[in-house]
Amino acid sequence: MKGGTPTLMKKLTRRNEFYVFLVLLVLCLLIEIRSGQFFSPNNLVDIASAMIVPGLFAIGSFLVIVSGGVDVSFPALASLTMYATTKMLLDANYQGGAVLPIVIALAIGAVLGAFNGLFIGYFRLPAMIVTLGSSSVFKGIMQGALNSKQLTVIPPGMRRWGTSALFIARNPVSGLTSRMYVTFIAFIVVLALVFFLLRFTMFGRGIYAIGGSEVSAHRAGFNVIRTKVIMYVLVGMIASLAGIIRASMMQQAHPTNMLGMEMNIIAGVVLGGTAITGGRGTLTGCMLGTLLIVIVENSMILLGIPTSWRSVFTGVLIIVGTGVSAYQTIVMNRSKRVQTAKKEVAA
Repeated sequence: MKGGTPTLMKKLTRRNEFYVFLVLLVLCLLIEIRSGQFFSPNNLVDIASAMIVPGLFAIGSFLVIVSGGVDVSFPALASLTMYATTKMLLDANYQGGAVLPIVIALAIGAVLGAFNGLFIGYFRLPAMIVTLGSSSVFKGIMQGALNSKQLTVIPPGMRRWGTSALFIARNPVSGLTSRMYVTFIAFIVVLALVFFLLRFTMFGRGIYAIGGSEVSAHRAGFNVIRTKVIMYVLVGMIASLAGIIRASMMQQAHPTNMLGMEMNIIAGVVLGGTAITGGRGTLTGCMLGTLLIVIVENSMILLGIPTSWRSVFTGVLIIVGTGVSAYQTIVMNRSKRVQTAKKEVAA
């Protein structure tokens, strides 16, 4: 028992998540000291609500990065899916609930995700190049074929779903209130499902194995092509759900307001300890890193910092996160080389 606590602390200090959590904690305390409002009920609910869409995007991005790729098409995919679904239902004068829009969006997202998966899996093209190309394709379809314009009206079912609240938090000092939206449940459900897939299924183990080495994964019995295609289909469905939630919560379908989110999302995932080279990372770290980005973006007003500086802080976080990931990879490779040399000498 005496050696239990030092061993636990040693394990914790080796994990990137521990340091991200410390940074988060210090940042939250600084904001609280500066504003006195960070830990107010309504502000915490606002942060949780702001986490829904970036959190879903981060889950999809995490899967791709762990598999050894980088996906920059998910904002365009989400935008196209959201816009096509909303426009289709408006043209049909749909008056039903939110289930049909979600199902349609998931179906379109699965098809668009399979488009990425086929080129990356079957044709073995680099994920970055394919998703850069598909991002342009998705934006072109939205602007050309759909003649995308801001839709200030959305179907009633989406509107009701986007404004429904689990509860309302009130700030006892200022009297301000904030809604904890029902859509937060969708985020938690997706997070739990992906956690289960990664932790307890061969599919999840295959994603990690492919990220470590495709050749080794194939030799271990994993179907690399099938795993990649299914993974990109899943990523497409998660992104499409995020798009529908975004439109429902904003009460309008804007074709471009999700474009450009990819860098912040990838930064959050990498900040959480996910190796940019693949094969290593946890959903816990992914969520902590994303939460750090969300808090930085949403709490600058409380710190009295002009929002024009937001991109500067985000850029610094991207550089730091990528640098830490690269450094960890270098240390790990160096350690492996040392161990290999020792074995050769012993032999």
